Amino acid sequence: MLDSFRLYVRFTRPFTLLPPLLGVISGAITAWGSASNPHVLAGQPRQWTWSIVAMILLGSACAAMLNAASNVINQYYDFENDRINKPTRPLITGEISMGAAYRYAIVLYAIAVVPTWLVVTWPAVSLAEKLRGPLSQHQCFAIFTLGLIFTLIYSAPGFGRTKANAFLANLTIAIPRGCLLKVAGWSMVASVFHVEPWFIGSIFFLFLAGAASTKDFSDMPGDAAAGCRTLPIRFGVTSAARMIAPFFVLPWLLMPIGAWLRDPWSPEHTILTGNRWVLTGLGFGLAVWGCYTVYLILRDPEDLAKVENHPSWTHMYLMMMAAQVGFAVAYLL
Repeated sequence: MLDSFRLYVRFTRPFTLLPPLLGVISGAITAWGSASNPHVLAGQPRQWTWSIVAMILLGSACAAMLNAASNVINQYYDFENDRINKPTRPLITGEISMGAAYRYAIVLYAIAVVPTWLVVTWPAVSLAEKLRGPLSQHQCFAIFTLGLIFTLIYSAPGFGRTKANAFLANLTIAIPRGCLLKVAGWSMVASVFHVEPWFIGSIFFLFLAGAASTKDFSDMPGDAAAGCRTLPIRFGVTSAARMIAPFFVLPWLLMPIGAWLRDPWSPEHTILTGNRWVLTGLGFGLAVWGCYTVYLILRDPEDLAKVENHPSWTHMYLMMMAAQVGFAVAYLL
């Protein structure tokens, strides 16, 4: 029983669950410290309540489960790719059957999405208020449902399987894991009907729109065999490396811009309402880090296709997590 449990945990690729969990928590803290905090809009001081903490804990756990479900369904539909690229994965070795994997994905999707119906912001506090609130208050549930759909669009042939298309693949990764992830975290504390959460989400969207391709280089043999025309397959390793390089640097420069530029819909404050000096320093710091990562990529692009986890892939994850922590700090100060 314990061995089976460990097998199914390994099947979800648990090391990939930390970034979405951290992203949601960061998004929630960002909303709490923003000018859009519902207590602030009501003329009250910011406050941590048990309801807010419970919403963040529930939402972050659901985000991790949604990522786990995405990993499982991706492996289900990537069977042909993984026979070459990842031959030790449980589906390929036969440790888990295809039918069991499909059922497991359905269970994980349900665990990830259904509980988010309870994520409703203040002034709803009681369980009854959260359950019976109007549809417009269930913004988190809507975003998680949209995220679920995007994972299917990326992986499942019946939904389009954009993984097979170089540009659409990156878009359908960047939208849920970049933009919607941050907005989902924000929706656990404040309304998403403001410019700020979408501006923040766009930064992470633009980063992943290019950086997500770092995983494609080492997977070229299996992807080619399965008919997936990823960037390095379609344009070659060197050209693809040059194409993704700007996405490691330019998105972070939106942070200082947003910290100093007035919100056109709410000109009484800037687009980003956290500590402007922290946001400015974080943006420029991440851009410099991105330049170093670009150096690692472009000094020998062919090396991207020779190792399973190129240093740029590690830096991509570390930059994402550093940005998540940095945003949280900027909105707590």
